[in-house]
Formats: sequence, C-alpha cells, structure tokens
Amino acid sequence: MKRIETIVQSEVSKQVVNAIRKAGVGGVTLIQSLGQGAGERPEIGGHQIEFNSTDVIIAVVHDSMVNSVISAIMNSAHTGEKGDGKIFVTNVEESYDISTKEKSTELI
Repeated sequence: MKRIETIVQSEVSKQVVNAIRKAGVGGVTLIQSLGQGAGERPEIGGHQIEFNSTDVIIAVVHDSMVNSVISAIMNSAHTGEKGDGKIFVTNVEESYDISTKEKSTELI
C-alpha cells in the first residue's frame, strides 16, 4: 500500500478530491491548513499575507493505483504556476482498524 499526500491551494482541493475519487479511490482525508512555499502570496490592504490557504489531501491506495491517482491529481491541479502544490508518496508498512482492533492488510 502507498500513502499519497497532496498539498494544493484550497481553491482547487474539491476538484482534486473529485479526480482522486474518479480514479477509483474509496476514501480520502482532507486537512485544511496554511502553507508557505514558492508561490506568490496575495496582498490584502497593503499587507502581504504570510501564509496561503492550502489543503492536504491524503489517500491510501494499492500500489497498482499510484500512477493513475497521481495522474488524476496532476491533471486536476496543474496550472503551470509556482504554488500549484506537491505530491508525496510513501510506503504504508501496516494499518490497523480501530473498531476491530485488528491489523488490516486491506484498505477497507
């Protein structure tokens, strides 16, 4: 299993989540956050905003789905501008179902 963690501007997170779901992922976690990266930060009232509104979208998928999910994310979030976001893919060694207290090898 792989954990795909995506950081995108909040304005596009809904379309990214929809694209991930259309790629066949059963569930995602969305975390609203603030971030500061290479993208431009807006000015409001003559003051530059220190952090941009970003969202972190997490999905755990079977290894065979990684490329299609990444492609879906790229296609839905890409504008070609700095600050479009980042995708991180990591291995998931183990998972546990809290309701059953059992180790789980499935994503359900």
